[in-house]
Amino acid sequence: MPDENELALEQARNEAAALMQDMVLESSDVQDFLDNLVKVSAEAFTGAHGEVFCGVTLLRPRSMITIAGSSDQARQMDEVQYGFDDGPCLRAAREGYTVHIPDFLTETRFPEYRTAIAGYGVRSALGIPILLEDGASAGLDFYSTKPDAFSAKSIAVAEGFAREASKSLRLAIRIAKLSDNAANLHAAMESRTVIDLAVGIIMAQNRCSQKKAIAILRSASSAENLKLRDIAGRVVTSVDAESPPQTHFDY
Repeated sequence: MPDENELALEQARNEAAALMQDMVLESSDVQDFLDNLVKVSAEAFTGAHGEVFCGVTLLRPRSMITIAGSSDQARQMDEVQYGFDDGPCLRAAREGYTVHIPDFLTETRFPEYRTAIAGYGVRSALGIPILLEDGASAGLDFYSTKPDAFSAKSIAVAEGFAREASKSLRLAIRIAKLSDNAANLHAAMESRTVIDLAVGIIMAQNRCSQKKAIAILRSASSAENLKLRDIAGRVVTSVDAESPPQTHFDY
């Protein structure tokens, strides 16, 4: 049978999973989700763990950037790592494993970086990988003003946050892409509606073919250096200025 510590860790992981799912549902977009993630993560550990700052670092082939931070201090701590091009969070994101620094004052890894970060009052840190797609990688970064701030249980909870954040972030990105595609399709159909109306108006006014009406629109667009949709909108407005054209997707 699992012991009490194992049960506590499993409960903590389940709570992290449920929290991430709720955050996805309640967030308006990917950035909102990330902002909520770092805020909740920092608040979950601040207290007995000292003051905790949390950030999300995104790595691409030629860049590294903090895409969300629980505070200005969190972003500043990430920037210190970028300056050395190494540190627990960068290494976690690049190599895909959790990097734990119990105390920067006694840490033997990252010799130059550890001295610099300790100068900001940070004593311990966690870097946890967030798995993404399309050649990108990310890390969930925790910094604490207290040495030995992260116990085995808190590390497991933080890893649960990152694991669920990975699933949720990939889902949020896909949803955002679908929303963008839908918005682009809607805008394209609205433009098509205005242009078709303008073509019909020009055909009626000039008693010409559809091909000739389109040529007239394109000629005006080129002469005035305006988008075809804007020229078409002007034509439609000249006939009915009070009722802008609407695109109907169903009847």
